[in-house]
Amino acid sequence: MVQVYSWVNQMLETIADLGRHYLEIPAKQHSYSSLKKLCHTLIQKRGEASGTALAKEIVDSIHQLDPEDIVKFLQMLATEFAPDTDEILQAAEKYIKNQNYENLKTLNSAVESPRLELLRLINIAPGGIATIIALREKLLIEVKKHRLLEPLETDMFHLLAAWFNRGFLTFQQVDWETPAVILEKLIEYEAVHEIQGWQDLRRRLANDRRCFAFFHPALPTEPLIFVEVAYTKGISRKIQPLLSQEKDTSLADSADTAIFYSISNCQEGLRGISMGNFLIKQVVDFINTETPQIKNFCTLSPIPRFSRWLHEEFLQQDDELITDTEKELMSPKDWFRDGSNRNLLKTKLMKLCARYLYSEKKRNRPIDPVTRFHLGNGAEIEAINWEADLSDSGLSQSAGLMVNYRYNPSKIVSNHEAYTNEGKISISSQVRKLLD
Repeated sequence: MVQVYSWVNQMLETIADLGRHYLEIPAKQHSYSSLKKLCHTLIQKRGEASGTALAKEIVDSIHQLDPEDIVKFLQMLATEFAPDTDEILQAAEKYIKNQNYENLKTLNSAVESPRLELLRLINIAPGGIATIIALREKLLIEVKKHRLLEPLETDMFHLLAAWFNRGFLTFQQVDWETPAVILEKLIEYEAVHEIQGWQDLRRRLANDRRCFAFFHPALPTEPLIFVEVAYTKGISRKIQPLLSQEKDTSLADSADTAIFYSISNCQEGLRGISMGNFLIKQVVDFINTETPQIKNFCTLSPIPRFSRWLHEEFLQQDDELITDTEKELMSPKDWFRDGSNRNLLKTKLMKLCARYLYSEKKRNRPIDPVTRFHLGNGAEIEAINWEADLSDSGLSQSAGLMVNYRYNPSKIVSNHEAYTNEGKISISSQVRKLLD
């Protein structure tokens, strides 16, 4: 796939170079004002070679802009390439009077913003799609400050969601034979449990481990999302043994469980575009075929916002579930670092965590993002684990608690349907006892 991409990229570079002969623009003029002119010219061009050349000039220019000019460029896309309001109203009036297909087509054309076409044309250039992803990463920051960018964010999300549809993604197992340029990206993008260099990575790709990723044909060396899996005997309740660099050769024949211990989204510019659900289900199918002895599929997942909920919401209200003495134990800023302090609170923290994962909701969905993700994929809450992550981040995020979500192949579909349609959450009897 990498070789095919390289050939296509070279072809586009050649077309772009040929197309420059048909353009009346100075070479390598990378300013905001020149970029603005290039965009207005591209939207009017129809020649393939000249259009590709213009798109390449735009991509090169975007990469040369300073941060302030990037913001100006985004604002220009939002305002100067917005749909024409008068044209929309005229088309709408015609459609109201005569609701035929031609008038509907005219209305659809009027509503679609010119920036959609501009972004499609930019995508033709070598490196175009990576540039658009990088622009959206910046846009996601700036849209919080400038509401006029919201229509641009809607359009960018619409395009990228279509371009990164599951049908266009390739599923690959990543192992020690994978090209180094991709392996380096795993170290860079790991977002849950930092990879401590090449030796650590090699351990995570050993025979009792698996790593799977989605790629896009236009970005063959850029993983979009990857999941790390450990084969274990029984369900793992603590993360530190899984992250140990010591190999356990005894697991070769006795492993019966696949533990999904890290899922990392790699491209911030693709935030909100769902890929993880497809990846996990495909991994379950792959392991079922490759290693039939694996009967259990569970995650060992962090609870990243539990401590924040505990202090910013729960402890700010009067609740009979917690006593004044227990509140006092949790009053020091770093209370969770004291092991004896944690043990005094163990029973209560386990119950509160079950409540947080199961009962605390917004719009009939759990407030915890990791819980929403796994339940939406058809998992059930299997177990809450005490002192499962004693790292600094594990203690500060959730007082060391972690949760297993179970993916039962025979229940994934029914769990997903019940959760999606009715908001029902499937839980084990163990978790049910904590709630009772």
